[in-house]
Amino acid sequence: MEWLTPLTGIYAAAIAVPALLLLYFLKLKRREQVVSSTLLWKRAVQDLQVNAPFQRLRRNILLLLQLLALLAMLVALAGPILSLTGGPGERYVVLIDRSASMSATDTKPTRLEAAKSQAKTFVQSMRSRAFFSLGDRSDQTMVIAFDKHAKVMCNFTSDKRQLISAVDAIEPGDGSSALAEAVVVARAFAQAPGVEGNIRTAEEPAQLILFSDGQIRDLDQIVVASDELVFHSIGQSPDNVGITAMQAKRSYEKPEEVDVFASLANYSDASITSDVQLIVNGDVRAVRSVTIPPAGSGTGSDANRPGQVAVNFTLAHAGAGVLEVRQLRPDFLSSDDATWAVLSPPKRLSVLLVSNENVVLKSALEALPLARLDPCSPAGFDAMDHAALEIEQPYDVIVLDNHIPAHLPKCRYLVFGRPPSGIDVSVPQQLENQVIVDWRPRHPVLTHANLTNLFAAQCYEMDLPRDADVLAEFNDSAALAVLRRSGSVFLLAGFDILQTNWPFEPSFVLFCYNAVSFLGVQVTPDRQTNLRVGDPIIIDGLPAATGARVDGPHFSGREIASNPVGSIRFPGTHHVGVYRVRVGEQPMRCFAVNMLDSDESNIGPRSEITLSGQSVEAQDRPVMRANVPLWPFLVICALVLASLEWLVYNLKAKI
Repeated sequence: MEWLTPLTGIYAAAIAVPALLLLYFLKLKRREQVVSSTLLWKRAVQDLQVNAPFQRLRRNILLLLQLLALLAMLVALAGPILSLTGGPGERYVVLIDRSASMSATDTKPTRLEAAKSQAKTFVQSMRSRAFFSLGDRSDQTMVIAFDKHAKVMCNFTSDKRQLISAVDAIEPGDGSSALAEAVVVARAFAQAPGVEGNIRTAEEPAQLILFSDGQIRDLDQIVVASDELVFHSIGQSPDNVGITAMQAKRSYEKPEEVDVFASLANYSDASITSDVQLIVNGDVRAVRSVTIPPAGSGTGSDANRPGQVAVNFTLAHAGAGVLEVRQLRPDFLSSDDATWAVLSPPKRLSVLLVSNENVVLKSALEALPLARLDPCSPAGFDAMDHAALEIEQPYDVIVLDNHIPAHLPKCRYLVFGRPPSGIDVSVPQQLENQVIVDWRPRHPVLTHANLTNLFAAQCYEMDLPRDADVLAEFNDSAALAVLRRSGSVFLLAGFDILQTNWPFEPSFVLFCYNAVSFLGVQVTPDRQTNLRVGDPIIIDGLPAATGARVDGPHFSGREIASNPVGSIRFPGTHHVGVYRVRVGEQPMRCFAVNMLDSDESNIGPRSEITLSGQSVEAQDRPVMRANVPLWPFLVICALVLASLEWLVYNLKAKI
């Protein structure tokens, strides 16, 4: 037996019971009247006898019933709980998945709400230390919510109200699901302070209680003991059609034409026909009906994949706008039914090449679809009016080939050779015979560019600041990096291309094309407008402490300001949709945030998960209470006793 509020019951009993007894000792005040006989006044005589001290409480059925009803109410007020489990207190970590797939509505109202309900039932079933016991310990629980990242909602505590409030505070998101970080955080909090991780402690490790649909992408990176994790699977149906890829591009030959591509996936076991809309700035421009084959309709390695179909649209739109592709078939997950893309107006770039007759680089740039390419000598660039160059900005991109200017006007730079001064990049020494050992093929600068055979006879060792984005690495130094300073963007290639074999590789022309296109995107202050869930909105090139207002899918009017280097960074892109940012009096800027995650669109719940070879089966039934609160029964008992007392009183009144 456990008591939630024993002192409350004791204090209430100390006041209520004496008060009830005192009422029976109060002497009635009656008016004296002379009568001829007391035969008809037996009841008055009985009342006189009752008013005598110590005679009032003898064989009084009404007082007994009232005391019993009051006792039931007082015991209920003390919060008795009948515990169905025993043993010493344990420690638990409740892990609740709040990723996109947990917003599926196959379990009403959503999977996340069902998981939170089971988690609260688990918390209510925790064992509490007996009020009159000095040796028992309460169960302690910690609550962690996770999607791509983990968030500690509540540290270890036995306070059930605090834990339930922490569970209620978990909000859904549209991001991917990764459990490894949450497990690391849980083990870090569970480790006793001051004890190294490789030393066994007397305290048992906390048990992990996972509430998820099992669609977790990094299970192979997690190692758990055989009984360390308990898995509760949430969800019932895999029925879902999602948009897993979308891209909108202008034609280089006809910039006013826009090609839109989208890929739809079907995760159910039956083919599905759905209408797909193309919407531009809120106006429906096209509707197309598609039939998507069922999941598992492929052969060989594709047998377990969802059914897929591609949809293409072509439209004429010369201005800026927000494109939306939406599939109209209702299903259990809405966050992948639509995708957005921010379309910029057509623009051809103007490039300034600062070089000493580098024919190879000039030829590669001339092959690009540029509006203008102006070659310039290093001396001619230094003689320019840099103040006017920064204000007028006649060039979208400036290419520096083995030249370190004394002044750098605000612009976008592609730098070959030694990095310029004043951007926090130092060059300790020159290196020889370097080859590429790693690069980021998914970055826009290196799309379709294979750097396997790139060899540099000489290059510069670049000591980069922490905020630099390294794109490729030599044996002993960074080879390519992106850096932002004072409103300018620098794409650094720490070598002379004439000292490499790169001009003879097809990847060189691709790199030049990608690099100029990437830097050209930086011409607009929003830098990158098409994001994934969780990617921050970044706006560069602003004065320090510039205020901005952000409106998103689930909020409006959030105020932010630029940092001392003139950049705005807003990380709160937790939901899909269009985010609008207004900086001062400047025009509104739009950012599209999409899910585009085939793993999260696959909402089929798992009955078993495998963590680094260790299989964990889901529990057969949802979490049930391991203790029974007795106060409802006591309240009912008090009501029954009160009704009985009323009945007895009325029967005696009629006698």
